[in-house]
Amino acid sequence: MSYQVLARKWRPGSFDDMVGQQHVLKALINALDTERVHHAYLFTGTRGVGKTTLARILAKCLNCEQGVSSKPCGQCSACVGINEGRFIDLIEVDAASRAKVDETRELMENVQYLPTAGRYKVYLIDEVHMFSNHSFNALLKTLEEPPPHVKFLLATTEPKKLPVTILSRCLQFNLKHLTVDQIAGQLETIIQQEKLKADDGSVRLIAAAADGSMRDALSLLDQAIAYCNAELQEAGLREMLGAVDKTDLSGLINALLDGDAQALFKQINKISEFNTDYDAVLAELLSCLHNIAVAQVLPEQSDMIDETSRALMNKISKEDVQLYYQIGLNGRRDLSICPDPRSGFEMTLLRMLAFRPAAIINGKATQTKPLASMPQETTKPVDKMASISQQAEHSAASSRPAEEQSRINPGDGDWKKIIDEMALAGLVKELAGHCVLKEHTDNKVHLVLMPSQEHLLKTTQQGRLQEAIRTRFGQHVKLIISVDTPEEETPAQQRIREAKEKHENAVSAFQQDVNVKSIEETFGATLREDSIQSQ
Repeated sequence: MSYQVLARKWRPGSFDDMVGQQHVLKALINALDTERVHHAYLFTGTRGVGKTTLARILAKCLNCEQGVSSKPCGQCSACVGINEGRFIDLIEVDAASRAKVDETRELMENVQYLPTAGRYKVYLIDEVHMFSNHSFNALLKTLEEPPPHVKFLLATTEPKKLPVTILSRCLQFNLKHLTVDQIAGQLETIIQQEKLKADDGSVRLIAAAADGSMRDALSLLDQAIAYCNAELQEAGLREMLGAVDKTDLSGLINALLDGDAQALFKQINKISEFNTDYDAVLAELLSCLHNIAVAQVLPEQSDMIDETSRALMNKISKEDVQLYYQIGLNGRRDLSICPDPRSGFEMTLLRMLAFRPAAIINGKATQTKPLASMPQETTKPVDKMASISQQAEHSAASSRPAEEQSRINPGDGDWKKIIDEMALAGLVKELAGHCVLKEHTDNKVHLVLMPSQEHLLKTTQQGRLQEAIRTRFGQHVKLIISVDTPEEETPAQQRIREAKEKHENAVSAFQQDVNVKSIEETFGATLREDSIQSQ
């Protein structure tokens, strides 16, 4: 008794059976129903999203004995023959095994002959990017002007490798990754039709592990049926896939939040007992953090996330979530170049443990929470130095007159210094450089912008400058920019003046140089002042 794998048994036989790809289906259905069928189609996308299946359905639509339409009958000899892979006028070519130019030329020589049994002779060339340049050249002319009885259906996972001359002669459709919900919905239908038992967690676990590929999902389902003896349970599938249990994920995150290195490594050791795929564990951790982040900004969606994420969302700050997610992404990227996967996984979690977001309190950065595993003695020298620094600042401030403490003299060059301290760049630095500081008090910074640069206010740079000033002086400080002719020289004007002076000094030095004068007199040379660059 032969067993037919689920990926072949449940291959869609019509457009109605397809899962997802509505943007492609709509275009093909309209083209077939209005009899505006192109002579060459290119289907692109990752593995298992339906490229070849879609091409076969299209071939069936073109050759159905009931006529060309988007709904083939599925009963005639042409439809049955295409379903069973024995229709003589559907020529399926694997470009990976027929990449030689002689084979392509032989294929194109047969294009001129009329179809034997069907309405159209359909060439389905899979993985067409594997053709050589000579093979593409042999295909080019026929692809551009084929006989009216020929249709070309090309499929590839790497469209960037195709020559633009081929791309320009085809209608190109990019098939998208299938979502977890789309895959899970199809799996539930198949499980029901196959009279299997499965819990919701196991179905979504397979859908997530398939990574957007329906074929991969069906292959995993075949494996899961064999592993779980036709009764799918989430625990068994996690063991099969090497995925981490939700409670173990929760244990990792709780240990991070508590700053408890001992508990963290105890949890890592527990996870490692199950022949763990550490890349998959990091992926699960990132998925959990993503769910938490979404639920924190959209509380109404908290019912849609899993129970583990919902339990953690009120214990972890938004800043911690973002930092952990970024560190996890970088750690997963570097996992392949680590000495071994476990050490890379451990170092990723240790980075999460070591680095915590800082909170801004009264303009100063402070640690949000001390790490439980860090001895308090290590922070004392830092605290002592901070205390000394604060005392020095207070002493210097108290020695100034009250009026001088609350205001900065606009003409003493402080604005240029402040720009340098804020490390501005790009257009926001350009905006600041064309301003002069008119007034600076405890709660506002008032700048005067040159009228010729008023266009800079129409961009988003004023908001960026406001944020930079708040970071420098405190969140309560407000930025005011008025357009007027400034009484003082702007930093931009000062920079231009200083550059001009340096250039003039450099030119003067060259003109006075004895060697330069000798060259001018001997050869009748002329000094090009614009070529002189000051250091």
